[in-house]
This record gives sequence, structure tokens and C-alpha cells, in this order.
Amino acid sequence: MKTVMITGCSSGFGLETARIFLDRGWNVIATMRTPRDDLLPVSERLRIVMLDVSDPKSIRRAAEEAGPIDVLVNNAGIGWLNALEGTPMDMVRGLFETNTFGTIAMTQAVLPQLRERRSGVIINVSSSTTLKPLPLLSVYRASKAAVNAFTESLSSELTSFGVRVHLVIPGRAPETRFSDSARSRIAAVGIPEAYAELTQSVFAGWQQETEGTHASDVAEAVWRAATDASSPLRLAAGADAVAWLAEAERAA
Repeated sequence: MKTVMITGCSSGFGLETARIFLDRGWNVIATMRTPRDDLLPVSERLRIVMLDVSDPKSIRRAAEEAGPIDVLVNNAGIGWLNALEGTPMDMVRGLFETNTFGTIAMTQAVLPQLRERRSGVIINVSSSTTLKPLPLLSVYRASKAAVNAFTESLSSELTSFGVRVHLVIPGRAPETRFSDSARSRIAAVGIPEAYAELTQSVFAGWQQETEGTHASDVAEAVWRAATDASSPLRLAAGADAVAWLAEAERAA
């Protein structure tokens, strides 16, 4: 029986991915900054582990507690939407600490065991915002674009060791906490007056969208990457991400 370790399982993509792997018979190590045992079905194949991917000590403890794994899913991340002028540098650093450095650090922590066994899969969850320039997302997009570049190079680095690396690219998902958390963080720091009209327009456009990416779309893409060795390096999840990825690949 195989084991998957998934970061950021308290909600959204990570929580749904943990559910799918549990339902399909895998051992699941679901990590959360604040562990809760009421989010997932009770199972002897489930372990909930405390993990803060921005804390090196927490990463080491979680990797040791997890033990041998077959698949790592780097899903933990935070969202941000604001003009660059309204983005404090501590927020910039926080985004990269979680979205980028956390992904790299978690990979470093578990990679030796995969390399030594010459098998395993690393799956990094990115964002469709990396495929198309969008206003108010410059810093968030940069943190996720770095994950893309990291994943692409790591894939070629690990091929000879039998370790597969994949990038799952979700579209915008209204059912997750991204929009709500972005609004709350904007409220905390404020919107530069010069960008107020643009910000209102962006949020209005989101509210008019009738379709989006569901957490189950992302979970299924992660499942495919984990279980299908013929999977491409990049897997889009959700109609908008599929369309944008196809457009980007045509333009490349």
C-alpha cells in the first residue's frame, strides 16, 4: 500500500486531495498548520501531522514523523491580491516563504529517501495566474512562477534517479478561500487610492464568472500525476487552466 504526504490539508485543494487518496486505498499523511481531526473520515490509513512549511524545524519534525513515503504533494500556499504599491515587503517575503521556499524546503526534506529507493513522485501545485499576466497579482504570480521554474528543472535533475516530478496548475477556484483571504488581507493593509477602481473591476469580474475550478478537479489531476507514469510534466486542472495552458504551449 502506497503512502502520500500532502501539505495544506485544512481546506480546499489539499483537503479534497487527501479525501480522494483515502477513498482509493492509500495511506495518507495530511499536514496542517493547525491540526484538526474532524475534517477527514476516521481511518487507520490516515495520519494528521502538524506542519508549518515556513518553519524549518516544523519541516524536519514532519518529515521524520511521516517516515517513508511514495508521493509528496506540495500544496500549501497563501493568496494575495493587491497593487504592488499596496503590498508591504513583509507580505512579499511571507508569500515567497510559504509558496516558494516552503515547496523547495519540503522537497529537500523528503527527496533523499526517494532518490535512494530510485522511485517516487513529487507534485507541486502552482496557479493558472502564471500562464497569463493579470493585474493585482504580480507578487503572488511571481511566487508561483518560481515554483514552475523549480519544478521544471527538478524534473530533469531527477529523471536518472527514477523520481518523477509534476506540476499541477489549477484555475481560479471560487469555492476555496483564496478570494476571501485576499479580501481580508487587503482590508488589513488597504488599497492604494489610485488602484481602487481597478480593484473593484477585478472583483466584479470574478463575481460574474459562473464556472471555475473545483477542488475535485485539482485532486483528480494530482491523482493522475501520482498514479500514471505517462502523465505530462504540467497538468492543468479546471476549464480556464486547461485553455490557458494550451494557449501558452501554442505560443511557446
